[in-house]
Amino acid sequence: MSERPQDRTGEKEKRADGTPLRMGPRPLGLHLTAALGSLLSSSAALPLLRNGSLPWKPALRERAAALRDEMSQADRLRGGAGPSAEDRLGREVDREIRRRIDAVLTGIERYRRHPYVRDLPDPPVVWSEGGSRLLDYGGEPGGRPVLFVPSLVNRAYILDLSRDKSLMRWLAARGFRPLLLDWGRPGPLERRFTLTDYIAGRLERALDVVVEAVGRPVPVVGYCMGGLLAAALAQRRPRSLAGLGLMATPWDFHAEDAATARRVAAFIQPWGPALERWGELPTDALQALFAQLDPLLALKKFSSFARMAPDSRAAAAFVALEDWLNDGVPLVAGVARDALAGWYGRNDTLAGAWMVAGLPVDPASIRVPTLALIPERDRIVPPASALALPAAIPDAHILRPPLGHIGMVVSAGAETGVWNPLAEWLAATG
Repeated sequence: MSERPQDRTGEKEKRADGTPLRMGPRPLGLHLTAALGSLLSSSAALPLLRNGSLPWKPALRERAAALRDEMSQADRLRGGAGPSAEDRLGREVDREIRRRIDAVLTGIERYRRHPYVRDLPDPPVVWSEGGSRLLDYGGEPGGRPVLFVPSLVNRAYILDLSRDKSLMRWLAARGFRPLLLDWGRPGPLERRFTLTDYIAGRLERALDVVVEAVGRPVPVVGYCMGGLLAAALAQRRPRSLAGLGLMATPWDFHAEDAATARRVAAFIQPWGPALERWGELPTDALQALFAQLDPLLALKKFSSFARMAPDSRAAAAFVALEDWLNDGVPLVAGVARDALAGWYGRNDTLAGAWMVAGLPVDPASIRVPTLALIPERDRIVPPASALALPAAIPDAHILRPPLGHIGMVVSAGAETGVWNPLAEWLAATG
């Protein structure tokens, strides 16, 4: 394995520029446990392979049966001389385990030390309240204004990730005036918030600032959880919206796997005392929750990163995105309860039981032009979950780009699959 310097002085290790090592992938202990536990369990599974008791996926059953047959044939041919096929396979498996452990640890170490630093300057702030800011990306004078609403659980700059991948700056260069609501980190004020406070309060006030400044209704585009907030806004303030854009927005939380959704809801129960005391669900708890969607994702992506040239554009793009993923924000207690217990546990959205300011959020009552961009490869918001929302909105238009949840805004195919269709729709919406 690659050598890793020891901290012999009691000082924290730092990167070459003197900044501390990155904390991620967060929570590091969970990701390491999942990766190493999976790899180290491979040797223990060999006897089960031989006796045919492993529960193979249907696509792998024939290959597993063929491997067992090859092992049996090899043992017959050796006639009792030399190590058995299972022993030889065991040695090869051990070598592969060591290789893969080295790859994932090397990838994590290189990520933690990588010199990349996001250096994009923030655009002007045209309004702020509490920890939230409304960022104005400008563009040409008289450009079409668009209000973007991101999720509450991730930082807003996923839409302005880097110089190479920024939907905000791309739209500004094409004659629009994107305004991004950066929710910020919750402080003492926000820790008392519910979804009603965010939607009927802060989001509506941000919308009022934009509408008053431009003198006409504006399109509002929500990404992921931000789409849910924007949909509620469209119902409440139809005269202020020229259109509603929904990007990977969930609605039917039980559409593809109700059991998993209920497990997500159950995740909040052990955190009850912490929610009461701190007023928020910590970032690492949220990261652990997302990790349940693919427990071996860190193993796969950091092993791949270890094979990249450290000074390549691909490596810098990986680090930029990973930095954003690890730069999460806590979810305030009231919203955590509404989202996890209400949306995931009871499926309040589809059931018509999600209430904002005392009224149910009803997509059928949304009357503004609506575009739903639903990525086909989304594993965070399954397409069936997202399709349920535009299906309930009269005359909503649906596009299904062949991308993933995050890939729809930062991948190589984002411009063709999402940015261009969104810009065309915004231009037509006015």
